[in-house]
Amino acid sequence: MRALVDVDDDVLAMAAEELGTTGVQDTVNAALELVAERRKRIDRVLTDPSGFGVGPDIADPEVMGRARR
Repeated sequence: MRALVDVDDDVLAMAAEELGTTGVQDTVNAALELVAERRKRIDRVLTDPSGFGVGPDIADPEVMGRARR
């Protein structure tokens, strides 16, 4: 898709440096991909806490009660 947008030059330069990109199109696409992937990771954690490195016992009050001792 083509879009005409005003981009803050300073923010674009910082993003390009952080992402290791060159050019406006590469930087914008990389930044959008980064945000989209972050959203996917957050959604995975929210729908499946075990994907975040915790087991199914996290929802068991008895198990967690013993773990806090």
